[in-house]
Amino acid sequence: MQVTFLGTSSGVPTRARNVSSVALRLPQRSELWLFDCGEGTQHQFLRSDLRLSQLRRVFITHMHGDHVFGLPGLLASLGLAGNSSGVDLYGPDPLEAYLQGVLRTSSTRIGYPMAFHRVKEPAQQGTLVLEDDDIIVRATPLTHRVPAYAYRIEQKPRAGRFDVAKAHALDIPPGPIYGELQQGRTVTLEDGRTIDGRDLCGPARPGVSVVYCTDTVFCEAAVELARGADLLIHESTFSHAEAEMAFQRQHSTSTMAAQTAAEAGVKQLALTHLSPRYAPGNPVTPQDLLQEAQAIFPNTLLAKDFLTLEISPPA
Repeated sequence: MQVTFLGTSSGVPTRARNVSSVALRLPQRSELWLFDCGEGTQHQFLRSDLRLSQLRRVFITHMHGDHVFGLPGLLASLGLAGNSSGVDLYGPDPLEAYLQGVLRTSSTRIGYPMAFHRVKEPAQQGTLVLEDDDIIVRATPLTHRVPAYAYRIEQKPRAGRFDVAKAHALDIPPGPIYGELQQGRTVTLEDGRTIDGRDLCGPARPGVSVVYCTDTVFCEAAVELARGADLLIHESTFSHAEAEMAFQRQHSTSTMAAQTAAEAGVKQLALTHLSPRYAPGNPVTPQDLLQEAQAIFPNTLLAKDFLTLEISPPA
């Protein structure tokens, strides 16, 4: 998986940071999944190496404008390009009415299929939001002023390592059949022998997992969703000194994000959704928030627009 931050500010954009959006690129399937779509996100696409034509799914955390105002324009531009096979949209209950209302009142025609999926029920019941041959997506309710959800994207376990030497010892001819066996499938050879690929593979290897968590004050639901994740992307709207304001506005501080990462046992934490009050040159800067988080969870990085992270499974 490849994660690219397209917007890392909260509330309003700054000169250096646009409002919320994170792209998840799946190179093995030439797909792009988008998490939130604040105003100006399509402009961020133009400034990146990402291809909007690969957009396949959009996941919205909640209906505040800094997370959704860019979606109608982005989908309209995708339609004008004429090269989309369709987009699936996941989010809170009002997402469909909001988007259809904007498109209708602006006389915007979308020339590709759109499918809407409400995440409230699977998030509350602990069922899957999405499952395909390779990936599962879960969601959980967060604690915010409006209904909000965090998402966990997780690759299914991969087949164990294929024992080529053992295959040679069994006189299995190399070729496409090795690919079938490596997937753990049972194949019949030309000489009539039946080979179970699982006998030629080691233990299953875990895939990678990414959790996107914003907007919320600290909550145990986020800890449970993030447990053991390779990367936790978590809002850090306020510094630790602004904890009272964070509770009032139901946002997280840098230390709340770090506490979530530490309790969940994630491998890496990325801070995003920073308040513009911490712009460089002000008394408290993003670097100060990073240091606060690192005091609790050392493997923390500070996200910035266009930062790209490669999330790879163990070798």
